[in-house]
Amino acid sequence: MFVYSRKAHYHETDQMGVVHHANYPKWMEEARVAFLDELGVSYGAMEAAGVFSPVVRLSIDYKRPARFDDLVAVQLAIAKYTGVRLEVSYTFYNKTRNELCATAISAHCFMKDGRVVSLQRALPEAHERLLGCLPEGSAL
Repeated sequence: MFVYSRKAHYHETDQMGVVHHANYPKWMEEARVAFLDELGVSYGAMEAAGVFSPVVRLSIDYKRPARFDDLVAVQLAIAKYTGVRLEVSYTFYNKTRNELCATAISAHCFMKDGRVVSLQRALPEAHERLLGCLPEGSAL
């Protein structure tokens, strides 16, 4: 599990002082890119190699609001990985208020030259590193 922490910025809040729901997918992306960087699978390097990973599904369950200046930890884990498809789970925890804010899942595929591609063929090292993050007992 990887944890990405950030403070909620004022410009991310709505008129009620609550972090607007549209910011959670942005925070998911920030956490995912930081996770890949730490894993040694830079998203920038993937794109430079012509491999992209678009979001194909996104689901967020909101529990409690985060507010301006709250410290939010985004816990990220690989839920599924097939070599062609990646599913990431997220838990948003408000460390300032000791509350669960949201849970989420994003699903991605890998593409090169406009076609879905196996990461094992396109970027074998990235494939191996992602395999190492699978939950124990998961099969490819």
